[in-house]
Amino acid sequence: MTDPLLKVEGLSVRFGTEGGTVHAVSDVDLSVWSGEIVAIVGESGSGKTVTAMSILRLLPKTATVTCDTLSFRGEDLRAMSARQLRSVRGGPVGVIFQDPMTALNPVMTVGDQIAEAVVLHQSTRDKRAARARAVDLLRLVGVPDAEQRVRQYPHEFSGGMRQRAMIAMAIANDPDLIIADEPTTALDVTIQAQVLAPLKKAQAETGAATILITHDLGVVAEMADRVVVMYAGRIAETAGVRELFARPRHPYTMGLLASLPRMDTDVDQLEPIPGNPPNLADPPAGCPFHPRCPIARDRCRTDRPPLVPVAKDHYSACHFHEELAGVDAQTLYGQRPAGNEVTA
Repeated sequence: MTDPLLKVEGLSVRFGTEGGTVHAVSDVDLSVWSGEIVAIVGESGSGKTVTAMSILRLLPKTATVTCDTLSFRGEDLRAMSARQLRSVRGGPVGVIFQDPMTALNPVMTVGDQIAEAVVLHQSTRDKRAARARAVDLLRLVGVPDAEQRVRQYPHEFSGGMRQRAMIAMAIANDPDLIIADEPTTALDVTIQAQVLAPLKKAQAETGAATILITHDLGVVAEMADRVVVMYAGRIAETAGVRELFARPRHPYTMGLLASLPRMDTDVDQLEPIPGNPPNLADPPAGCPFHPRCPIARDRCRTDRPPLVPVAKDHYSACHFHEELAGVDAQTLYGQRPAGNEVTA
């Protein structure tokens, strides 16, 4: 197998706050190969966005980042100057930010913003050619009347249209990697489909690898090749998308799946994961999921489980992953065995 396009090893991120040090990301390894879509999923606060933004050093100055390896196309991103990083951001790495209303400049037309990205990262200084490129990109992502829309400001676009404009900007320079930070957040199902379709088309057109950050497992099932499940700043499980949905081997992953509506069962009530995510300024000892886990035992409260292989290209950080083989997620959360009650 060729070397990965992006390789991250031993990534940890800390934030100093008045309430103490927040351990936002702890010892994360992540590899992304050309052309694949890797989804990073988990509840809010699990470390998804911090992990992705640390790759391009887009975190605030209050963040302390340590990493053993951080390479893109074989180049060490840690050794790059600020100027070199600016040539990477928006060029070979495109970013679709979570909130396009705040990510887009309200006093510049959408077309000017896309054209600016083209001019800054390509040798051409022909603004007319850059504007034509902006029109082509808006048309590619499904914006109607692109010739007129290119002259409009962000506030004249709907939420879904702004997301499309962000996708157009992210792919303006034919990137090798696209980082999409919850591109369907706050959009209804119909608009989600309208946003995902151009994202898939753009990915196919450019051949770019994609890191898709989301909490929506429906989006993951439709888009991803591989899934990384994060909890409390750590990787809880990772596998190919079909393998993960069919044979999850971590209680947290199974809890996420149990909370989804299903068409193939007669379940009348969805099973939520009990409790709340941990305070990362004071994370629990042992397995970070043990206060909410239906099979937690004494070992879970003292020993942190390593991420170990459970099948081909399938890894889980659970001491009792073998017991979960073949167990239905709804059954695990709907019928907790006696003696394994969840503790607050």
